[in-house]
Amino acid sequence: MPELKINNQRDEVHRAIWAVADRLRGAVDGWDFKNYVLGAMFYRYLSEFIADYVNKIEHDAGDLNFNYADMSDVKAETARNELVDSLGYFIKPGELFINVTKRAASDANLNETLERVFNNIESSAQGTPSEKSFKDLFKDFDVNSNKLGASVAKRNERLIDLLDGIAEMNLGQVQDHDIDAFGDAYEYLMTMYASRAGKSGGEFFTPSDVAELLTRLGSCGRDNINNVYDPACGSGSLLLKSKKLLGDLKFYGQEINITTYNLCRINMILHGVGFEDFNIACGDTLTEPELWDGKKFDLIVSNPPYATHWAGKDNTILINDDRYSPAGVLAPKSNADFAFIMHSLYCLDYKGTAAIVCFPGIMYRGSAEQQIRKFLINNNYIDCIIQLPANLFFGTSIATCILIMKKNRADNKILFIDASREYIKATNNNRLAAENISNIVNAFAAREDKQYFCRLVTLDEIAEQNYNLSVSTYVEQQDTREKIDIKILNAEINNIVAREQELRLEINKIIAELELD
Repeated sequence: MPELKINNQRDEVHRAIWAVADRLRGAVDGWDFKNYVLGAMFYRYLSEFIADYVNKIEHDAGDLNFNYADMSDVKAETARNELVDSLGYFIKPGELFINVTKRAASDANLNETLERVFNNIESSAQGTPSEKSFKDLFKDFDVNSNKLGASVAKRNERLIDLLDGIAEMNLGQVQDHDIDAFGDAYEYLMTMYASRAGKSGGEFFTPSDVAELLTRLGSCGRDNINNVYDPACGSGSLLLKSKKLLGDLKFYGQEINITTYNLCRINMILHGVGFEDFNIACGDTLTEPELWDGKKFDLIVSNPPYATHWAGKDNTILINDDRYSPAGVLAPKSNADFAFIMHSLYCLDYKGTAAIVCFPGIMYRGSAEQQIRKFLINNNYIDCIIQLPANLFFGTSIATCILIMKKNRADNKILFIDASREYIKATNNNRLAAENISNIVNAFAAREDKQYFCRLVTLDEIAEQNYNLSVSTYVEQQDTREKIDIKILNAEINNIVAREQELRLEINKIIAELELD
């Protein structure tokens, strides 16, 4: 599909999302609106996916007029087990999005109908390998919420507007991968709400350009990446950028917020990841980790929360935890950043790479954080530190950095890259353009000194700097101030003074002439 056609289709989807927003404006806004739109989109996606799947089977068998949406629910039940085994879920023809939407205007109990349909979809996976992937996926789509309206009739009016708006979106065929319309619409919504969610925006969504940089750094020079893991996965944006750039993988993640955890699983399915190819856990990664029986990962990409509180030394068990004990000290209770880093190191395969966005303060502060840095440096786990530009992330203007870790490093030097000027201006945030990303990745791959941009530093020099890992300590800042030749400046000043004296003499002469008159 030509790029122009793809962009036009994408713009059309974005306009349709705003049209739905206009329909619901004044009733549902912000975070709650996002839940309803994503939930309805997800319902449509599941409906069209199962219908297309069955239709293709029947068409290939010779029945070109077959349409799953027209099939009786009773007859479809005979294929329930087969469809759950293949797709992970089942939807009766009568409960497909297209059929429920057609009847919506005349359904006085639309809210109950949708609640029943959502429960049926989730329960269809119960007791099967896909149960964990589908359980409670529609939990945040509250059809009985007063936010939709004060009465059942008002709520149903809003639900009809929502279903009609989603139905009108030109999302193409779910099997058409030239443009991932469902996935793209999801990303647009997440970007839209992250940018309006203030500080909390970055907690569930990492901007696409940063996600691409992390994935390209983590996969640079590597073959046979089979799985990717994010210990603070939010809505899954980093995991799915790996899918887009690296192809089909096994995806693993953990998220503490249950609403965001549900969004992540929806995001996986909307992007065509089969239930057997992702495993997302809900819980506190630092104190209640899902370790998948000690599984190690080829690629770890993560943007964990900055300066978040955790149990730390108040939990006496943690200091003996295999993830943290090698450093001999726990991350401070008020700053869990290094707890996420030590957890990621533990989960990293011997040949793997971890690319983690970090708050800059952890690179130079003392006490426990300095001791953990010393452990990581002396054991040669740190491969590269990259200083990023300011204002890349939603909700913060801080200039963050990226930590790259490996366990099988070829040398004992650390590469420092100052990418603080690698950005383009955007409306509200700075962005990494394709050229910026390539410049950073190329420097990472070349691993050579380049004045004012990157430098390889020995571990001995870093030890001399008290294990400070700030990029500015090792990469000289280019002086962009205008250089002035003092001799030329003095000559210009002398000329100005001389000219000033000439003007004074001329003025005095004019005044004297006037006084004579």
